[in-house]
Amino acid sequence: MNMKKEEYWDIYDENKELTGRTMRRNDWNMQPGDYHLTVLGVIRHTDGRYLITKRVMTKSWAPGWWEVSGGGVMAGEDSRAAVLREVREETGLDVSDFDGGYLFSYRRDNPEEKDNYFVDVYRFTGDFTEADLHLQEAETDGWKLATAEEVKAFAAEGIFLHYDSIRDAFEV
Repeated sequence: MNMKKEEYWDIYDENKELTGRTMRRNDWNMQPGDYHLTVLGVIRHTDGRYLITKRVMTKSWAPGWWEVSGGGVMAGEDSRAAVLREVREETGLDVSDFDGGYLFSYRRDNPEEKDNYFVDVYRFTGDFTEADLHLQEAETDGWKLATAEEVKAFAAEGIFLHYDSIRDAFEV
């Protein structure tokens, strides 16, 4: 019997300091003042375009929308390791030797949903080809190398996740 190992996230305080407590991944029952940490990895090709992926239509939230790679930071993991893992899982790319790195963080407070979180945003620039891409089929329904203007246009249509929070990552 193949049982998936349960995943845990560290809990941070409002100053983004570890509390020493953990939560089950996606167990939205956080206390006020508790936060988890997520990451987003903006991948920029050396030609100036950005790798974006389209969410599968079976997603319960924002199906068919465009996005950049990202996800939750596992308990005991730092955000750089998490963004490298998420980018590799979702796109097949190893961006550990690419130029760039951490850009900025932002915080979201959602007390009604009991889901408060920080997001560490990274940008990596490197050369890759279509052959280097191996998309996570359960998560993505295609990809595109898009200019910053094309990303902005998807955002204006309301079909690009997190754009208002990460738009600075698309500025060179």
